[in-house]
Amino acid sequence: MSFVLDQVRQIDGQLDRLHWARPSSTPSSSALSPASNGAPSGEELLKASADITYLVDLQTAIKSLSTASSRNTPLSAEAIQSALRYARLPDISQSPSVQSQPKKSPAGEQDLEWLLVSKATAQTYGLIINVLLEQTLPLESDIWYWDGVLDSSLYLGIYAAQTAPIRFWQWSKSIFFDARQRLQVTETTQSEDESEARSISQNWTRFYGLVKESIRDRSLANVQSRVTTPLMLYRSEVRSKQQRLKRLREMSACGLGVLVDEGMNLDVDEVGVSRAKGDKNEWKTVVLKSVSLMETVLRNLTVLDLGIHDFEDTVFMSVEDDTELTHANAPDDESHRCLAVMVDRLSLILQTHLPNHITSSKQIVQKYGRPARIVRYWLPAAALLLSSTTLLRILVKRKAQLFTWVRDLGTTTMDFWYNWVVEPVRKIIGTIRHDKDSEITIMSKESLEGDRASLERMVVDFAKDNPSTTSGAPIDQAEIASIRAKVREGDLTPILRAYEKDLRRPFVGTIRGDLIRALLIQIQKTKVDVEVAVGGIDALLKSQELVFGFLGLTPGVLVCLGLFRWLGGVFGSRESKTEQNRRGQRMRLLRNIDRMLSASAHSNNGMLSYKDHGMLLCEVHVLRQSVRRTMPGEIYTEFLEEINELVDLRTGVERQIRVVDRMRWAYSQWMR
Repeated sequence: MSFVLDQVRQIDGQLDRLHWARPSSTPSSSALSPASNGAPSGEELLKASADITYLVDLQTAIKSLSTASSRNTPLSAEAIQSALRYARLPDISQSPSVQSQPKKSPAGEQDLEWLLVSKATAQTYGLIINVLLEQTLPLESDIWYWDGVLDSSLYLGIYAAQTAPIRFWQWSKSIFFDARQRLQVTETTQSEDESEARSISQNWTRFYGLVKESIRDRSLANVQSRVTTPLMLYRSEVRSKQQRLKRLREMSACGLGVLVDEGMNLDVDEVGVSRAKGDKNEWKTVVLKSVSLMETVLRNLTVLDLGIHDFEDTVFMSVEDDTELTHANAPDDESHRCLAVMVDRLSLILQTHLPNHITSSKQIVQKYGRPARIVRYWLPAAALLLSSTTLLRILVKRKAQLFTWVRDLGTTTMDFWYNWVVEPVRKIIGTIRHDKDSEITIMSKESLEGDRASLERMVVDFAKDNPSTTSGAPIDQAEIASIRAKVREGDLTPILRAYEKDLRRPFVGTIRGDLIRALLIQIQKTKVDVEVAVGGIDALLKSQELVFGFLGLTPGVLVCLGLFRWLGGVFGSRESKTEQNRRGQRMRLLRNIDRMLSASAHSNNGMLSYKDHGMLLCEVHVLRQSVRRTMPGEIYTEFLEEINELVDLRTGVERQIRVVDRMRWAYSQWMR
């Protein structure tokens, strides 16, 4: 919701309070009461019924023009005119008969008529302000566009290339019309016989000669422009267009400031009493002058040759000299004529002045604004069109390779997804569930048990065959169990004793076989030791199995995150850039408001001019729309209070500057 709706709702509420503050009357009761003690006649009943119908229509039209019945958008011109037509108010064509036979309208009926016309004026007032806002705000982007063109010689050259066909067309058209005008002048000086005697080829040859003369004359006329470079000419043209746009923006801002400051300023308190001293019907005069003010502003707003001060003087002089709307306190007949004039003027504003102003503004923007898209992009479009056959030929020739690249890319992507993302995740889930298929093992547990049992049997058999290595007597079951227990602990004392004994006589031990047997048993012992060490490593791996699973998943996750982040940056950069641009825009708006108020603080009266007030309203409107979706509801309500205090001229520039400072630190969280 913009400040336009706030303004219209405030005015609408003031009109309602003025209406309800007046003494109530029942206009239909007098119409139904008979003139004598007898029953009312049929004519009186018909007249009373018509009066009641008219009052009901007035009330219906008033409700349709009230802001309570409208949505978050201003009423359109068609809706306002439809409400006025529905009420069947008297028009200006009925004024002579009104003057010859005055119509004695009941007080309540006249009050409803004034309320209806005033509400229609308020809605028209809001519609015009909204139109001025919508036309003024986009001008800033066009002015920035021309700033970018002026700041760079490259952009200036691009602009010259973009507008070259238009320049050539305008130059050719002027040459053609000049040559045709010269041909017509020469034909009027010759007789008809000479004209008929010339053939078509002679006429074309003559016309061609006139074209060359016209080109030569124009070249001589433009000899002074050859002193400067073409870029200087283009720079001057761009600067001229930018100045015209700035003038249109200043004029629109001035018109906006005039309407907001001087239009529909009813000045009514909360109980419906006007604060203005004097007549109680002073608010009607304000409504009348507001109609004249809106009409004058719309008629003079697009006259760019006028300066700001000339525009203001013209508007106020026209309003003061407008004698047609000066009968607010006149008798009944003049009051009806005044209402008829107001309805006629409102219809003229809605049907003629407002559409003409919109059309004129669009023409000015089209003439001096940034070039159309077809002008800006005809160069790349032409290059793409000319190279389309070559690009199509390349695509057709490499069709098989392109399909192969796409297929390989799809296959690689799917294999990477399943092998490096899906499969590691599946293994991690199996590890969490203690799935046997997902266990990390270097060696099976059965292999270690079998080798250890084999080592025990070898040592026991060796001890049986060589009792001298133990106690010297045949070993019993207790000694065998002791030997097995020592072997499990890694003790091979019987084997080492025999090995030490055979080393004294290695040849005999070799022939006998005990030395070789001891060596083989020690090799088996080494194998068991290695398996025990590997089993320890295997146990360590099993304890960290989940860690290794996540390590296996890490490369796939990192690649996927990087890819998704890149895709998010490509496709989501618009939103982030848009938010950054909005934050930068809010800071620029506060900076512009501060500069505007600081410059006006050093003026003579310390008040904003109409132009500066209009520019302030535009900046505040954009700022308000920008923070509406970012602030919470309660904070936004408090922010609106600051906005209303900021745009109130009665507070003075010094207080407005303090409001801007308070907004900067109080709402910095949503401004930056």
